[in-house]
Amino acid sequence: MHAMQYEITLPADYDMGIIRERVATRGHLLDDFPGLGLKAYLMREREDGSPVNQYAPFYLWAAPEGMNAFLWGPGFQGIVDDFGRPVVRHWTGLAYGEGPAAAHAPRTATRRATPLGEGTAPGEAVAEAVGRHAEEARAEGVVASALAIDPRHWELLSFTLWAGTEAPAGAGERFQVLHLSAPGRPALRSGRLW
Repeated sequence: MHAMQYEITLPADYDMGIIRERVATRGHLLDDFPGLGLKAYLMREREDGSPVNQYAPFYLWAAPEGMNAFLWGPGFQGIVDDFGRPVVRHWTGLAYGEGPAAAHAPRTATRRATPLGEGTAPGEAVAEAVGRHAEEARAEGVVASALAIDPRHWELLSFTLWAGTEAPAGAGERFQVLHLSAPGRPALRSGRLW
């Protein structure tokens, strides 16, 4: 599993209805994209307490071939044409889990990044994080949750989809989920990924 996200930060006075319309008319185009585990079409708004207006889709790829087909194909080119070429962050998957609300459509997502300190043993930190993730994925309201790592910057990333509009305190940055494309969600293996 590979996690991927790009963020398009928009002006403070940007009409976020444009993003909602974009997702409403184009979101379904990845509903059967080969190699895609899931794509959460995420947005956050200043009027909803966010520091920025932002469109920030998040992907879990079941296969790297799918990620490559998207990045080098017309799907991502549409983003480049409309907003410029964003930085695409990506992480290696460590764990995935379906939550108690797996049958529900997600309405909220949270993302929490945790740097691994300079003196931290990577194997120990990852093992500890995977254990915490297994517990967090079983929390009430969780649709699905993923844990990943960027070994270049030594940053752990926890991403969770929630059935409700609220998430527990400390869960991370909060986003609205406008649509979920999940053609390969069953192919995302649960538990530790090695």
